[in-house]
Amino acid sequence: MMTTVQARPVSPYARLFAIPGAKAFCFSGAVARLPMSMMSLGIVLALNHVYNNWTVAGSMSAVYILAVAAVTPLYARLFDRFGQYRVGRFALTLQVLSMLGFAAAVLMRVPIPWLFVLAVVMGSTQFAFGALVRTRWTYALRNEVDKQLLNTAYALEAAIDEVVFIMGPILSAFLATSVHPVSQLFVPTLACGIGGTIFLSLRDTQPPVMREVQVAAAPADDDDVRRAMASDDASNASRSGAGEDAADSLELRSLHRQGAKPKSVLLYPGIIPVLAVFVVFNVSFNAFDVSMTATMKAMGVEQFLGLQLAMFALGSLIGAFIFGSRQFKGSNWSHMILFLSLLTVGFIAFRLSMDNLVLLGAFEILAGLCVSPLFATGNLIVKDIVPASSLTEGLSWVTTAGTVGVAMGSTLAGAVIDASNPHVSMMIPWIATGCAIPLAVLGWVLSKRSRKRDAEQSHEN
Repeated sequence: MMTTVQARPVSPYARLFAIPGAKAFCFSGAVARLPMSMMSLGIVLALNHVYNNWTVAGSMSAVYILAVAAVTPLYARLFDRFGQYRVGRFALTLQVLSMLGFAAAVLMRVPIPWLFVLAVVMGSTQFAFGALVRTRWTYALRNEVDKQLLNTAYALEAAIDEVVFIMGPILSAFLATSVHPVSQLFVPTLACGIGGTIFLSLRDTQPPVMREVQVAAAPADDDDVRRAMASDDASNASRSGAGEDAADSLELRSLHRQGAKPKSVLLYPGIIPVLAVFVVFNVSFNAFDVSMTATMKAMGVEQFLGLQLAMFALGSLIGAFIFGSRQFKGSNWSHMILFLSLLTVGFIAFRLSMDNLVLLGAFEILAGLCVSPLFATGNLIVKDIVPASSLTEGLSWVTTAGTVGVAMGSTLAGAVIDASNPHVSMMIPWIATGCAIPLAVLGWVLSKRSRKRDAEQSHEN
């Protein structure tokens, strides 16, 4: 008697890494992203140690972050238009050189105004490796029947972001307190140079550049054109006058679209609400980091800062794997609202427990479960809105919006700490996240109206 052995289901993550070249671009992209978790905090730690001023340290970090935010969409558009390798090899060289220049300037204790200038220069050379990796995943999975696999890929990237954010603060705090106050600025520079070079060298997984092709019109006396016009005249004779007008209008609109240049990502319905949500709720993260840095320095346990901040990222890492391995019911907008609400409650718990670092760490892990799913959900919303030819730009705008929020949180928290104390600045995270909830509700409503309008127009046509 023969028995049938049922094959065990293959993990979606195993399916992702079975794709040729996926492991290489995924891991090299992760290494290249280390600056995003180290430079901002590294600037705060270095400047506070060198100049002993929280406002200057927070403002310097904010200036750097805002410079990054200003240029990220520009780089993304260049990547979409000319390709990752052609643009990336020059941009990466400038990025590494500017990071080395800033770190050396801090080490030599140059005057503060010059440091602000160098921070702007350094920030203006940064581009979003995360968006490049996610665009590669979208290209690699373009022929997959199971669309849930892209959700898994985006959740995986959110998890990798959190691994980076676990390692980054720990490394920064350790290097700043145990090696040298400026040493944590050199490590991400090295990681970016090595990881970025490997990533850009992987040409086989690079998405192709989508270019418009201009086709010259055939002359009116061409034989094929005359036959086609004669066929159209015969077909038009059977149509009503109203039908002719509608068809002509439709054809003109089609021709207009074919000849039109790609519009800005910001003009697609639904993009602005997503970006507004990301600006507002991202205020919370750097406000929390700066507040905890000041709190633990006052307690005399600054050497454990990286470990404390890592608890939040650890929870986010766990949340990313849960989100990526399961299919949740409802729309991405409804998921975003739920995650924002839970995160707000978590930040309130942070404020209430900030003097008990063990209890705070437990709350960080629980609240962190919502962070990666929240970022993955935002990227999925953008992916559903923008065309494939502008995906890198669309995802980079999400990064930019978050970066602007982070800069605001850093500046605000630094000023509040100098004016008051860390207990007051720890109020910022839950207030910011709570304010993002109505913006997400507005985006959900507008999204529903847009889908309804598109369905009605499709039915009419």
